[in-house]
Amino acid sequence: MEQTSPPLSPRYTLPTMYDLPSEDPEEPGLPDEFHLLQPELLRQTFCPPTYEADEIFAASDLNLYYDLRHPQWYKRPDWFAVLGVPRLYDDQDLRLSYVMWQEGIAPFVVLELLSPGPEKEDLGRSLRDASQPPNKWTVYEQILRVPYYFVFNRYTDELQAFGLVHERYQPLSVTGPGFWLAAAELGLGLWWGRYQGVERLWLRWYDRDSQWILTSAEREAQRADLEQQRADLAEMEIIRLQRLLEQAGLNPDP
Repeated sequence: MEQTSPPLSPRYTLPTMYDLPSEDPEEPGLPDEFHLLQPELLRQTFCPPTYEADEIFAASDLNLYYDLRHPQWYKRPDWFAVLGVPRLYDDQDLRLSYVMWQEGIAPFVVLELLSPGPEKEDLGRSLRDASQPPNKWTVYEQILRVPYYFVFNRYTDELQAFGLVHERYQPLSVTGPGFWLAAAELGLGLWWGRYQGVERLWLRWYDRDSQWILTSAEREAQRADLEQQRADLAEMEIIRLQRLLEQAGLNPDP
């Protein structure tokens, strides 16, 4: 009697998330879960000490319109931050996009998370027709003149850093745990840790003492730990005093 093998699980026979685009198959590299978590960690830890919170605008996956001659042309950085602009549009509303000819201040730093599809676009290696919009590298370097540009590949954990020197991007050198941005008094580095339940290498900001800047949740946990330590010390001190009184033959009130 001929034996037949058991059917394979659909997990092994059907396409996986690596084979299927998240949305439009003609637009590769659309946000996945990492593209949601990593920018949020960057936003929470981007705290330049010389700027108030309402003088900083940081965004992810937001349309950035950059050319008044072509008002429909835009780029959508995975994460970017602008210094010296109001947190809110006209000090009263959340932005729907970032429009350069209205804001007047270009991003201070832009970060792209590499995906297999738009990798050439992010690194300036794509070719285009003269009638088509320029690639991201060209827009950030030559049109917006963004001082700092970072590109991170989460599959290889490779972080590439570029600074604007004589109107061209040049690779930055590692200083301390990462790359120091003097104008913001912050550095960007690779941190191994657990964020939102996921342990891996993450990008996050650090201060001039090479200390990782804490998220709001981490600050709250740290505050709770300190309060617990104070309570434990106070309880230990009470116990110590009670023992001293007992040794002296005194009976303290309960």
